[in-house]
Amino acid sequence: MKKPLIIVESPTKARTIKKFLPARYVVKASVGHVRDLPKSTLGVDVEHGFTPKYLTIKGKGDVIKELKSAVKGASEVYLATDPDREGEAIAWHLAELLKLDHPKRIELHEITKDAAMAAIRNPQPIDIDRVNAQQARRILDRLVGYKISPLLWAKVRGGLSAGRVQSVAVRLIVDREREILAFVPREYWSVAALLSARSEPEFVFPAELFARNGEKIDVQTEAEANRVVADLEGAEYRVASIKQREGRRNAPAPFTTSTLQQEASRKLRLRVRRTMQIAQGLYEGVDLGAEGTVGLITYMRTDSTRISDQAREAAKEFITGTFGEAYYGGREHRVREGAQDAHEAIRPTLAHHTPEKVAPFLKRDDLRLYTLIWERFIASQMSAAVFDQTSVDISAKAYTFRASGSVMKFAGYTKLYEESRDEAAVTADAKRLPKLEQDETLAFRGLDPKQHFTEPPPRFTEASLVKSLEDNGIGRPSTYSTIVETIQARGYVTQAERRFAPTEIGFAVNDLLAEHFPDVLNLNFTAQMEGDLDKVAEQKADWVDLLTKFYGPFAIELAAAEEKLPKLEFKDEPTDEICPKCGRPMVIKTGRFGRFISCTGYPECKTTRPILKDTGAKCPKDGGMVVERRSKKGRVFYGCANYPRCDFVSWDRVVPDRCPVCGGVVVAKIKRGGVVTLECKADKTHDVSTIPTELQPTQEVLSVPPAAS
Repeated sequence: MKKPLIIVESPTKARTIKKFLPARYVVKASVGHVRDLPKSTLGVDVEHGFTPKYLTIKGKGDVIKELKSAVKGASEVYLATDPDREGEAIAWHLAELLKLDHPKRIELHEITKDAAMAAIRNPQPIDIDRVNAQQARRILDRLVGYKISPLLWAKVRGGLSAGRVQSVAVRLIVDREREILAFVPREYWSVAALLSARSEPEFVFPAELFARNGEKIDVQTEAEANRVVADLEGAEYRVASIKQREGRRNAPAPFTTSTLQQEASRKLRLRVRRTMQIAQGLYEGVDLGAEGTVGLITYMRTDSTRISDQAREAAKEFITGTFGEAYYGGREHRVREGAQDAHEAIRPTLAHHTPEKVAPFLKRDDLRLYTLIWERFIASQMSAAVFDQTSVDISAKAYTFRASGSVMKFAGYTKLYEESRDEAAVTADAKRLPKLEQDETLAFRGLDPKQHFTEPPPRFTEASLVKSLEDNGIGRPSTYSTIVETIQARGYVTQAERRFAPTEIGFAVNDLLAEHFPDVLNLNFTAQMEGDLDKVAEQKADWVDLLTKFYGPFAIELAAAEEKLPKLEFKDEPTDEICPKCGRPMVIKTGRFGRFISCTGYPECKTTRPILKDTGAKCPKDGGMVVERRSKKGRVFYGCANYPRCDFVSWDRVVPDRCPVCGGVVVAKIKRGGVVTLECKADKTHDVSTIPTELQPTQEVLSVPPAAS
């Protein structure tokens, strides 16, 4: 007897759905994409309407064979790939490859039984406009990558690549670095009066110098600050005015992909890629014991802040039952202009799945991220925080000092959740002030002049880079993580103390592309292209026309660049080391697999050694550093920095923490899709879930410290 077949992308999602659907349904996974453009050639017929040439992805033979067999025995086929353009394209590729005449497209915005059955009852045809928008994006990226990258190989070095969006991300980092390098600090001084009031004579509060003779004052030098101090000798400090107003701070919107990545980076110190890995697992399903397996959050790739009426009612019930009626705000958060509103914000599928309730079933990082999502969603429906804000002007001779403070009247959403801020955000800490009276004379406790210097703009973190990409309309929720990873993998930027800095190659490639391909690196042009792709998805533009308009000018720039783009020579970076074989200086060079140390006597002397990358872990044999290495074929492995004296090696990355059960080595297993799981090397059954799974970037070290004695 034939049964309905549901095809999803992820095996995890397939297992979750299979557990709660009736037994008559067969559920299979495509394991991601099944077809793509070829790797060895352009794969796009530019002369004939940019027709793509799709090939079956290598290694997918067994999966496709299993799917074809399942289709033969199916009464009907539902394509339940992810509910976005990428998922729509995968559904279309499956339909083409499996020769499905009337496939039924269903979207699962949350992996729950109710959502799945509702979707099955309301199938739709494949949205070819969304497919065309994805095809246009894929072809645009292929044209830029496969046309410009060979130029970089010839003119800069092999192994480089250009990307339509990644190149813009590198430009943001390069431009910021040049701002920092060009920045000239300016000295300025603050002068604070330390005072106390009659109401609390023991409590000393500061008031900052604000004006002289009614005009705002800017103290730039120590001499000026000393003159102010001298002028105020013997001054009486009197309350000149008191201004009070009620302030309100509204609840933040529930998470989009971008805001989740930013908040997880700032609050949990999770990298963007890791955040998306964890969110994927929470979306696809978690075994909650007697309750069964269920998706804990809605789809995690979205730029909408909209939530369903059902979710709003569930939040209201929880808030009023837990905190009281006064804490419910029920605010509808405005969806950002230009956002794709295909599905909801990221939220828990069920409000009653509190972090405390699901904690026994989640690993440490999974619970931390779920808690962040749950609290943000509940808080988004809570009432505003209300506080009294006071500003006091204090006169002293010709000078005016100002003190500000605030007192919380009603906590509102802050009873549950406090939003973090970027370092660039202007924040005024709520300082406590004593009770003050108009014309009150204050007790003088001293003056506190301090020297300051203006600071350059900060380097980007992963969080602030994602925010800048979103603010500039660059990329989409599904691409932020890939962008951040790619620019590091290509060697264009490095991370130190969680902040990005461009490498020498990053500077060089950015400048070459900016000169010869100005549109590719233009923020407005790239943002407009995203808007045009949206129009294709909305049936307001033709995808072939879009590609034609782009490729004409691009081909002209490409031809000019092939003729004029110069060959770059990179200067070797000197070191303090001497070649052990010939005695000549050693320098740092850049090769196919990154930076390495080489003798300046090359080619007569071929002495080289790698620059080691410290993982932060200690060798279990001799206490030395465990470093990242590469085999002769370029495969990454990990071993003791004291090799060959110590022969400890591991194909999996060793983490700094030891097994809580036996004290042995713990390694990070990186599975398909980049998912990281930890495992005790001595015994796989040992519970290592208390160890953080966040892998920090490796740090370059030129010399190796001696092994522990």
